[in-house]
Amino acid sequence: MSLPRAYGLPRRLRRAAPAVGCVLALLAGCSSDSGSTPGPETASATGAESGPATRASGASELGGGGDGPQVQRAYEETVRAVLPSVVQITTDGGLGSGVVYDRRGHIVTNAHVVGDARAFEVTLATGNATLPARLVASFPPQDLAVIRLEDPPKDLKPAEFGDSGKVRIGQLVLAMGSPLGLSGSVTQGIVSALDRTVGEGRRGGGTGATIGNLVQTSAAINPGNSGGALVNLDHQVIGVPTLAAADPEQGAQAAGIGFAIPASTVTHIADQMIEHGRVTQSGKAALGISGRTVLGPGYEPAGIAVVAVTRGGAAARAGLRAGDRIVRVDDTSTATMSALTDVLARHQPGDRVEVTYDRRGRERTVSVRLGEL
Repeated sequence: MSLPRAYGLPRRLRRAAPAVGCVLALLAGCSSDSGSTPGPETASATGAESGPATRASGASELGGGGDGPQVQRAYEETVRAVLPSVVQITTDGGLGSGVVYDRRGHIVTNAHVVGDARAFEVTLATGNATLPARLVASFPPQDLAVIRLEDPPKDLKPAEFGDSGKVRIGQLVLAMGSPLGLSGSVTQGIVSALDRTVGEGRRGGGTGATIGNLVQTSAAINPGNSGGALVNLDHQVIGVPTLAAADPEQGAQAAGIGFAIPASTVTHIADQMIEHGRVTQSGKAALGISGRTVLGPGYEPAGIAVVAVTRGGAAARAGLRAGDRIVRVDDTSTATMSALTDVLARHQPGDRVEVTYDRRGRERTVSVRLGEL
């Protein structure tokens, strides 16, 4: 399986998409099975507690077998509660999805959905009219952006964002968005894994970022779903879908393997963009270098040549300098820039790592306290 890639819907496909209203099989009493299969399990998961006991459909209370009617009611209630907060975003280059963040008209979405655009057309799930919106800020390293409606309606309904620490493997979830231009679509699945680190790449309009701490889900994520909502059965957004895996042999999307940015990251980044117009604390670890992959005698990747060191940055404080070749961080080989980026994505600013580097043919190891991107 190849690295996941971003999914926005190009305008040429959007024009070919059928003009339909809300696709709500659940509300019609039909099955919502998207045909996707659960992704792989992992051994690590954060602590998980059930949702509020006052709701008849708390995610932790539901299972298979005789709970079928109860599960269906929970799906229907969740769709009715959250779908009005999910919007379709259109740019000159295509379309994606977004989630209403507050009553002032702020909408959170993916950076790869907004691209280089600064003006947008937004279609609410509760109406056919398009509303103009403007870019507030975009942060490609985390693939998040915020736009704002120029004249938000009085009945605008913000979504409720959940606690990422309570998300657990096996939890039932719904993905809401505008796949293939079908606004108001809903698919269902489970949380397949937590704490995934994946590279987005640049194909299909991706930002090229490596993003850590992602939620993996089996709910179908298709072109146009990017920037929408991954929702638990307590009516809370637990993530923003951003990536879907692709099979390199088939050249098509791998079924049932999608990824979402966790709600805690979304709110952390969105709050800063709304308040300051930019991100002041990314939460992403940085080594503080500019580098490039170098090749060994057999033309194989052999490490990261340090081209420049950020003044006052983590590497500079540890004594690294231009011309050094970084070969390992802790016990992980960093033969390529991609490998180094993957390692850093698994850490937080302030973490200490052991960096092994080659200087004039001699290997050295130094302890580095990571900075922030």
